[in-house]
Amino acid sequence: MSVVFRLAGLRIDLVLAAAIWIAAPAEAQAPADGPGIDAPELARPGPYGVGLHRLTLTQPAQADVLAFDTRTGTAPLRDRVLEVEVWYPATPARGSKTVTYADSLPGEPPRGAVAFTVKGAAVRDAPQAMRPGGGFPLVVLSHGYSGTPAAMTWIAENLASKGYVVAAPHHRDPDISDRSKAAQPMLRRPLDIAFVAHTLQVRAQAGQFMSVDPERVALIGYSMGGYGVITVAGAGLDPKGLPAVGVPGGYLKPFLRGGEKVRDLVVPGLKAVVAIAPAGGAGFNAWGSDGLADLKTPLLVIGGDRDRTVGFQDGIKAVFDCAVHADRYLLVFENGGHNIGMNGAPRQMRAALWDNDWFEDPVWRKARTSSVQQHFITAFLDRFVKGDEAMAAYLDTDAAISNDAKWPAAGGGGYAAISPGGPGATWKGFPRNHAVGLELHHAAPAR
Repeated sequence: MSVVFRLAGLRIDLVLAAAIWIAAPAEAQAPADGPGIDAPELARPGPYGVGLHRLTLTQPAQADVLAFDTRTGTAPLRDRVLEVEVWYPATPARGSKTVTYADSLPGEPPRGAVAFTVKGAAVRDAPQAMRPGGGFPLVVLSHGYSGTPAAMTWIAENLASKGYVVAAPHHRDPDISDRSKAAQPMLRRPLDIAFVAHTLQVRAQAGQFMSVDPERVALIGYSMGGYGVITVAGAGLDPKGLPAVGVPGGYLKPFLRGGEKVRDLVVPGLKAVVAIAPAGGAGFNAWGSDGLADLKTPLLVIGGDRDRTVGFQDGIKAVFDCAVHADRYLLVFENGGHNIGMNGAPRQMRAALWDNDWFEDPVWRKARTSSVQQHFITAFLDRFVKGDEAMAAYLDTDAAISNDAKWPAAGGGGYAAISPGGPGATWKGFPRNHAVGLELHHAAPAR
């Protein structure tokens, strides 16, 4: 099975937000954008090797809204074929060859696509590791608009090494240069996520899909993927929001708040959702405050407070503020933009600023943003999916602004000492002087 990914992303106009990027680790357990010497402690890879397998899933008779006929008011029905990349805990043989991800991104118009390659950490079809006493939790990972699973190998391979099976569909969005086709991802993103989760849960229950615990599921999405996972996690789509009015023929109507097919999006066993720079807020108005209040699943929202693609105050932070019935966290990169969800730019993408800016934030080092997110996503999933309450110490900080925290008196010596956390102290797991420029807010669910 070949590993050829097609990648693209979205630059926002006043209507639509988006996202993507790509890059992958360089060696097994040593990603190119993986944890550096300054990384917080939970960012480092776990005890497992990483395997990679590709599945093809088919959802029959789906409306192709890109072929919508305005004369008849209908769209043709076609089978929806999704290739799904699956990263999983593995026991590869010593010296096994790791994968190389190959992809392309749209160049600045009128240029065509720009191709690149990045070496990965996973070994294709390596033997799966076994977990004593049950299967591994399932994570469904959704990339950004016009993106690819290869865009998020920084988190997929990292979580697989820590005992998660990560399934990431190729959503095959239209190219970002033609925004008239945005109806397709607005309709398909939540439907694809729910379909993949349901299908793999059923297969796991029947013993036909790896060693997976179908009762322990998490969703992670970046940008347009964030819109998808928040919707599937329970946020009701607003009948007046952009997705509702932007999808022709009323094909999204059954899935809007109160619609007859809303239950089709529900994923049994869902324990946690992570939304990185999620689209759906500013200019999108996918849910409204009432819809976000429907969400009750523990939620981690991650974003930069200078995100000009999906917006911060009326986009990323609004999701956190309005999801009042969820136990929720908001991780903020001060002065960070939209590109915090991506790996670093591959060599081939560094010749032109347009290409480079698919990947890189103007302020933050990519290895830094990746490792901080790996740290907090690990703590969040381990706590809410695996039930490890010891992880609460990494999440429930007394000082929400990292710059306001102080090195703890009992923090130990040495230049590279790691903070044990505590009231008002530098966040647990961060090296001395390296918890800066961050915010971590928490809100308990309202009664």
